[in-house]
Amino acid sequence: MDNQNGAFIDPGLEVTGSASGKLAGLSFAVKDVFAVAGHRSSAGNPDWLRSHPPSAAHASAVRRLLQSGASLRGATHTDELMYSLGGENYHYGTPVNPRAEGRIPGGSSSGSAVAVASGYVDFALGTDTGGSIRVPSAYCGVYGFRPTHGAVEMEGVIPLAPGFDTVGWIADSPELLQRAGEVLLGAAAPGSGEGAMDMLHIAPEAWALAGADSAASLKQGLRQLQAGARQSGVTEIAPEGLKTWMDVFRELQGAEIWATHGAWIEHAQPLFGPDIAARFAWAAGLAGQDHSRAQAVRAEIAARLRQLLGEDGCIVLPTVPGPAPLRGGDLAQLEQNRSGAMMLSCIAGLAGLPQVTLPVPGPGGLPLGLSVISGHGQDLRLLSWVWRMWK
Repeated sequence: MDNQNGAFIDPGLEVTGSASGKLAGLSFAVKDVFAVAGHRSSAGNPDWLRSHPPSAAHASAVRRLLQSGASLRGATHTDELMYSLGGENYHYGTPVNPRAEGRIPGGSSSGSAVAVASGYVDFALGTDTGGSIRVPSAYCGVYGFRPTHGAVEMEGVIPLAPGFDTVGWIADSPELLQRAGEVLLGAAAPGSGEGAMDMLHIAPEAWALAGADSAASLKQGLRQLQAGARQSGVTEIAPEGLKTWMDVFRELQGAEIWATHGAWIEHAQPLFGPDIAARFAWAAGLAGQDHSRAQAVRAEIAARLRQLLGEDGCIVLPTVPGPAPLRGGDLAQLEQNRSGAMMLSCIAGLAGLPQVTLPVPGPGGLPLGLSVISGHGQDLRLLSWVWRMWK
């Protein structure tokens, strides 16, 4: 396999799947944080690659896909230790967004989104802690899914913040997104079947974050989804403001990140890109602080959203505020874009809810993402409904 568009850190990593199964004949790539027997994962950083041994066995999610007939074709690039939404890696470069020339692919599952958008594989595994499946999928114009927290086993995956980490996947059609989901989630998972969405909630505070041109494009997709729901209406979900929600998310995520990786960072003294180094330095400052207030706010948000959605409700919102930013932008502008994306992505993250992002052509033909968040555990219901509605 060639490495056109820079999607792969190891394009030669190949494992043939079983001869039969639900995914027989399909190919997939993995973000370079998933254990593959005999392969050393980089987590996007050369010092991590140097200081960790090859994996002894496949990650649980990789094993499931191989047993279902899919074949592994390559390990893809990630932002350093998954702590970014941009996709520009200081050490390994930036995968080329094939559907938005000159613009970033989004991260941290940057290579996985580019591999799918470029047609190199049928689907790809990534991880999503704070938006790392949803953001690159939106920027690259493909379908992405973040499952209910804990619905897919994280065994064999390098963590970032375990209380938020999920195994996600990216495909170029809603059919493939669901087929992969049936394997990774298990066909008997709650929310399986073909139930309709009873209530579609349009969150005004989320839509207010999208630029006017982007919102106009996204509303065409919104109308398509409204036609497939029994009822829809405007529902305020965050009276405290999404900025407050994002701050709670960032605090709790940052504290978990330092608890997870702080000891290795202090021992290995790795070289990080400037933005990643600043982020880890900020996270280090959270160590030893009392996070009980943020934890209580998170619990209240999760309870509120789970009650609102139940089994057959959903929230429709922009995945990101607008098209992918230009490559090589200044750090202040990129951080502003990151904050806007996080205010949208923290909603499902705080409540541990499943979210799918759907590609929508935006201003000038640049890709945008329209997202649907459904009730806790309703992953397969959501994927099935989207497949039927988004044709």
